Amino acid sequence: MAKAAPHSVSASARKFLHQGVRKLFAPAPRPLRFAVYRSFVDCDPAPAANLVLKIAETREELEACFGLLHDAYVNAGFMQPDPSGMRVTLYHALPTTTTLCAKIDGQVVGTISLIRESVFGFPLQAIFDLHQVREVGGNIAEVSALAVHPDFRKTGGAILFPLMKFMFTYCATYFDTRHIVIAVNPNRIEMYESLLFFERLRATPVERYDFANGAPAVGASLDLYAAPQLFKHVYGPKRQRKNLHSYFMELELPNIQLPRRRYFTTNDPVMTPELLDYFFNQKTPGFERLDARKKALLHTIYNLPEYLPVLPGMAPTAEAGAVHPLRAHPRFSLKCPAELRLERAEDTEIHTLDVIEISSGGFQAHCASALPQQLWAGVWVHLGEGEKSTVRAMVVRAKDGFFGFKIESPDAVWQRCVRVLESGTTHAHAIL
Repeated sequence: MAKAAPHSVSASARKFLHQGVRKLFAPAPRPLRFAVYRSFVDCDPAPAANLVLKIAETREELEACFGLLHDAYVNAGFMQPDPSGMRVTLYHALPTTTTLCAKIDGQVVGTISLIRESVFGFPLQAIFDLHQVREVGGNIAEVSALAVHPDFRKTGGAILFPLMKFMFTYCATYFDTRHIVIAVNPNRIEMYESLLFFERLRATPVERYDFANGAPAVGASLDLYAAPQLFKHVYGPKRQRKNLHSYFMELELPNIQLPRRRYFTTNDPVMTPELLDYFFNQKTPGFERLDARKKALLHTIYNLPEYLPVLPGMAPTAEAGAVHPLRAHPRFSLKCPAELRLERAEDTEIHTLDVIEISSGGFQAHCASALPQQLWAGVWVHLGEGEKSTVRAMVVRAKDGFFGFKIESPDAVWQRCVRVLESGTTHAHAIL
């Protein structure tokens, strides 16, 4: 059990005061209500040194996060108690999901999960319309599975605000995410709207959100590209402890341990075969419950021999193979600069690329200018710190500024990068 926060008595009184003020101003006009909510902000620019924010990557950290989430969801009526004492979903098995945690003196006291879009999508897209968000462009991630230990819920955001700052920084800088989306209880949506400028995806709440045991939910989104100006406009003039623009966008918290990556990857997979087996076969029947299609999709994601023994078995049905045949080469998400040089008789064309996905046989990139197809060109790709690859590549497909390339005889740097990514390890110490 975590130790109670040192200021829990005064913080508890402050919480009751805030609840009373919220009820008092509930009938007030929306701008006034939002001003009241913002007046409650108290973000400490120098949290205690024993607070650490990091990616949950060990079995102990993940189990603590899933246990904390289980208790929070059970107490809120969002799920029935599970024999494992954990809330573990299929999304937690994916390499495109990252679980963040807050630890005090080594014990997990807060967690939040970030689910980037994949072949499984993400939970809320089944019931909320994301058409307008998609029209803007950019990657989308769902912020989910937020829980704070009961002993730290009355501390004026001492855990929540640092965890949210970590989430903002990670999404914008490391997760290659432009839009974050949420599905929250209707009585909490105004906190996200007033403090963090989320915009609702629908005008009315969804009556049943199956991902949270049928609880009502409201969907909302935030454009991280637009957020800095919104925060600056509202919070810029405020003093430091109430200035969320300074806190989220400018302040550097030494408590945050950002991942050290060898390559310019955009996710931090932690689910080794051993961890997948522990959480989805031993502690819960998570894999056993999957239908044939989801089992097939899971096999396309972990298309490596070492994962096969722990993945759910697939019946040899025509449906599973027809829906999603295995790719010849697994693809990996990155965000790295590149330069294409096309030698012509009269001159040399040089184009700047943003590579977003690679495999052993090709890559996908964005380019602001049109690129010719079916012509070989030299491409210099900056895959990571001190990791530059030179390959011959040809555009084989193009759509809306995105180009698919096949490559000829990848060099040693490219091959080494693919081997590292195939191993499921993206950290700086990965050596293969």
